[in-house]
Amino acid sequence: MIGVFLIFYGAIMTISPTCILHVAQAWSTDSLEISALRIIRGSLIDNMNNLKSWSKGDPCTSNWTGIFCYPAPKDGYLHIREMQLLKLNLSGTLAPELGLLSHLEILDFMWNGIHGTIPKEIGNITSLKLLLLNGNLISGPLPDEIGNLYNLNRLQIDQNQISGPIPKSFANLRKIKHLHMNNNSLSGKIPPELSRLPILYHFLVDNNNFSGYLPPELASLPSLKILQLDNNNFSGSSIPASFSNMTMLVKLSLRNCSLQGAIPDLSQIPRLGYLDLSWNQLKGPLPSKLSIDITTIVLSHNYLNGTIPLTFSGLPKLQKLSLANNLLTGSVPSSIWQNMTFNTNDTLLLDFQNNSLTDISDDYSPPANVTILLYGNPVCDSENQLDIVHFCQLKTISEASRNSTKSKIMCRRCPVDKDYEHNPLSPMQCLCTVPLGVGFRLKSPGISDFRSYINDFEINLTSLLHLFVYQLYIDSFIWESGPRLNMQLKLFPSNVSVFNVSEILRLRGMLAGWEITLSDVFGPYELLNFTLGSYASDIPDTSESGLSKNAMVGILVGAVAGAIAVSVAVTVLIMRRYRGYRAISRKRSSMRTSIKINDVKCFTFEDMARATSNFSNSTQVGQGGYGKVYRGTLVDGTPVAIKRAQEGSVQGSKEFSTEIELLSRLHHRNLVSLVGYCDEQDEQMLVYEFMPNGTLRDHLSAKCTEPLSFSKRLHIALGSARGILYLHSEANPPIFHRDIKASNILLDFKFVAKVADFGLSRLAPGHDAEGITPGHISTVVKGTPGYLDPEYLLTHKLTDRSDVYSLGVVFLELLTGMRPISHGKNIVREVKTACQCGLMFSIIDSRMNAYPSECMEKFISLALGCCHDETDVRPPMSEVVRELENILHMMPEDATSEALVTDSSKIVSVSFVSSESSGADHLVSSGIPAVAAR
Repeated sequence: MIGVFLIFYGAIMTISPTCILHVAQAWSTDSLEISALRIIRGSLIDNMNNLKSWSKGDPCTSNWTGIFCYPAPKDGYLHIREMQLLKLNLSGTLAPELGLLSHLEILDFMWNGIHGTIPKEIGNITSLKLLLLNGNLISGPLPDEIGNLYNLNRLQIDQNQISGPIPKSFANLRKIKHLHMNNNSLSGKIPPELSRLPILYHFLVDNNNFSGYLPPELASLPSLKILQLDNNNFSGSSIPASFSNMTMLVKLSLRNCSLQGAIPDLSQIPRLGYLDLSWNQLKGPLPSKLSIDITTIVLSHNYLNGTIPLTFSGLPKLQKLSLANNLLTGSVPSSIWQNMTFNTNDTLLLDFQNNSLTDISDDYSPPANVTILLYGNPVCDSENQLDIVHFCQLKTISEASRNSTKSKIMCRRCPVDKDYEHNPLSPMQCLCTVPLGVGFRLKSPGISDFRSYINDFEINLTSLLHLFVYQLYIDSFIWESGPRLNMQLKLFPSNVSVFNVSEILRLRGMLAGWEITLSDVFGPYELLNFTLGSYASDIPDTSESGLSKNAMVGILVGAVAGAIAVSVAVTVLIMRRYRGYRAISRKRSSMRTSIKINDVKCFTFEDMARATSNFSNSTQVGQGGYGKVYRGTLVDGTPVAIKRAQEGSVQGSKEFSTEIELLSRLHHRNLVSLVGYCDEQDEQMLVYEFMPNGTLRDHLSAKCTEPLSFSKRLHIALGSARGILYLHSEANPPIFHRDIKASNILLDFKFVAKVADFGLSRLAPGHDAEGITPGHISTVVKGTPGYLDPEYLLTHKLTDRSDVYSLGVVFLELLTGMRPISHGKNIVREVKTACQCGLMFSIIDSRMNAYPSECMEKFISLALGCCHDETDVRPPMSEVVRELENILHMMPEDATSEALVTDSSKIVSVSFVSSESSGADHLVSSGIPAVAAR
């Protein structure tokens, strides 16, 4: 009996536990464009005649599904050394039997659809050097047993849904150089034990949920070059002074980590090229001295004060100095670029927006390569500064992509039998050649402007690949959130029309096998795809592994020990189960095309029914125009919120896919996280992280028994504003939400606000043919009455200030507890009228606790400013965030004791008296007057 078990239906099913990968998936010819199936080295090659596979039709021309299993060799284990299945659309789960592959050195399932957990048995493969699972749908915790892999060099689990802490056992990975765990849901404290890793180069854990303190022990990592911890929550922690001892560090990125205190002395880090400490609560002066190799300094959105040091003029490689949204005073420096030499592609961005800079030299004329932003500084308000008006306009700077350009030399047309192109960089420009396509991403580059480093990159990569520089053409590049740099490359043959097969295999092996290391300034890379194109038909039937071409396309792998044991009884049970599932599935509409979004988990209807006890009424937590919302629990125990569309829902397929596409690439603590979706059986469901405290509208409702305090309302307002500011300025490309309202602001267990529901969102406009970015999108009016920007309603012109208006209405709801429109009354008009009549405090929510009057006045003023009828008069979201931060700085730091802090030099001790106590329900203070809610 041959160990082959076949399933040719379209569903993923659990099969014999002897298969390495539990998987079934449809295939098409597109798979040929992706990286090699490099499975076999060693004795398995000697037994290739034992391999069996099955397909329905020709796997190169028709879709098929199957399970491939391999019979166990006589000695009881398999001699596989490499298992690389890069971006082959595999789905299913990793089986515990992977632990049987005791000779395995490379386990590479990158960029597939694998879900489930990482089996602890992987810890048995002590020969493993590369464990590459990034870009899947893997969830659950990290097994402690991974710490047993003492030969492991690279661990990549980024862009999954893995949760829980980093096991302390990872400190045993003494040969690890690369820990890439970013873009997951990891939580807890970062273990200080990791400081024992002697040769760790790259530690990337950004976009997770880490908390606690920032371990000073990390400074003991002797070889660390990149430390990237962005978008975590080390609330109350400061940047350890010991970080100044990290002498090998090239990049330090701690953006949006809730860090406090002063910036330590970093002048002793000789090779530091990239520093990002933005979006924290750092105070004190700017660093006076940094490495002369530094290219990027981003310290914006903090509370840094003092003047801009003149020492910044001694940084010859500087590309970006962002100090926006701080408390800086003094003069605008005019000498930063004086010691710099600018080539054609060299640029320098100086972003000083929203500070308190008051002076500028009389002759302020930077070279054309320098961009200066001064908007929001007093210097822009001076009447005698008309010559700097172009520096004072509000701008957002983003690096444009580099697009391919056609050769200007007139050449004959190339043959059409292959994907011929003229290489625009070749000394033989009219030679028709067939390039290879390479998707390539720099995961943590130490630069902010790639244009001036293009030549360095081309020389670096081609020298590592043993190519001439003109053989590499950068077709395009674009910055992604992180920041990460996504590039589409073309590799051209050298003075011949086509690559030979051995050269293709060599290049593919070097890129897919991590056999090159780029210069430190470019950081680690990842291969996104290796497109064979016309070469797919030229690859011989027998590859390095001995596999036929059909097997390379068709095998959904699995080396097994003992598939012979699969019984007929198990098969019958599975088929019965599946027939039952198919009977339920028949009602799925044949008219609707199911969507597929990369990097987002697709759940089955059965998964959703199981998670909600078959959509029991007891699990329902809400209902709206879109449908019902249920609380569910996934098979791994993760609590989720499931939004199920009802038939004839307001939200159509376009909005459904829009929300999935947008949320899949947005990562911010104040945006709700999308776990996955379901799109089958005429059902549309979105699966979010569960928000135990519901919506903001719930807590403003008269039915709420525990009303929000003023302090909590301010924090909710700030969190919401930060999330929207991220959409407007940090997302790439920027996004207009278009449906901001109290019911779309969710609250987690700590009452942290998270903006949700992106079904109506629109991408901000891009550059037109003249390089000008329009300020609006002309579109059909959509949104919720009461929150709609009146100018958008009249002109159909959607702008970022349309979101500002909607958020202003939410602020008014926070202040009054009213609905936007109730019994014919409009909340904006009601509040404006009350303020004009001197009755400002009469419309404050009577259930609110006492509040400082000055803080309340500022909040009301901000809310009404956001709701101004004229678009241009409304503040940008960056100003909204800054004003809310200033108001909160006037509020108590300790929300429980409610001690009132007016500024850094004056602290007034006060106490709040509960309305239940005898006496009064007002704020007692000898300082700032306060009023109780009426």
